[in-house]
Amino acid sequence: MRAVITGGAGFLGSHLVDLLLSKGWEIVVIDNLITGSTDNIQHLAGDSRVKFIKQDVSEYLYIDGQLDYVFHFASPASPDDFARFPIQVMKVGAMGTHKSLGLAKAKNAKFFLASTSEVYGDPLISPLPETYWGNVNPNGPRSVYDEGKRYAEALTIAYRNFHGLDTRIARFFNTYGPRMRLNDGRVVPNFLRQALTNQPITIYGDGKQTRSFGFYQDILDGVYRLAMSDFREPVNIGTEFEFTIQDFARKVLEITGSNSEIIHLPALTDDPRQRRPDLSRARTILNWEPSTPLDKGLEITAEYFQSRV
Repeated sequence: MRAVITGGAGFLGSHLVDLLLSKGWEIVVIDNLITGSTDNIQHLAGDSRVKFIKQDVSEYLYIDGQLDYVFHFASPASPDDFARFPIQVMKVGAMGTHKSLGLAKAKNAKFFLASTSEVYGDPLISPLPETYWGNVNPNGPRSVYDEGKRYAEALTIAYRNFHGLDTRIARFFNTYGPRMRLNDGRVVPNFLRQALTNQPITIYGDGKQTRSFGFYQDILDGVYRLAMSDFREPVNIGTEFEFTIQDFARKVLEITGSNSEIIHLPALTDDPRQRRPDLSRARTILNWEPSTPLDKGLEITAEYFQSRV
């Protein structure tokens, strides 16, 4: 099997490269390194099964040879990125998806879209089934990501229905693990970096908003199962273990042994109050279940961060 992975030098994309290599695949990594890093794939230097192309996937994509799969994982994914790279975020969701779908169509390859729970916006129900249409502000500070991913899903479905392209869509909930950027801006790297350097842990708002944190190995197991399945509708990939941000901050302090204080800053605009997936579809279709306890996943991630702060 030979696959393209856009965003393959990023956090989750680089781990997907490792996973597919372990199963005997050949990989073409495409990444413009705006948020990815060659450090994440440096251990593969000299591996003849891996080819790296530095390119913006919003531009025309050409790959020599046969392809079996295109995994579209490219996109900045942090609220900080939405403010720093709003145009790039929107372009990779829209134009990048278009170019990636075009590549898959030209090569008669299967296509896998890395979507997000952000398509649900600030939900009015919980847990979130894939049938929920969402509550999204199209003009807010997060809209470039939310609407970019919603567009990406719509375009993927259009290619499936009109061109007969064989597609998969995964909606990821909060995912964490080694290779996340220290200054990513998302809650896990923020809290770990702050705790490990004894800086105040900053919570935006009252801390009662919830998130469900999935360890990358569990998430990629779900990705692989979905990729190998014949199911074409969106599938939630995450964990149902829901924590308030306040409780999660205390958990980080416990894991790291830090003496950092917890401080509260003004709430962020359109910050979702709740994030918990309904995993019924993943269980039924993929026979998949996340299994890594939060304590274990955080310990592994904290060790990675400790070696880099």
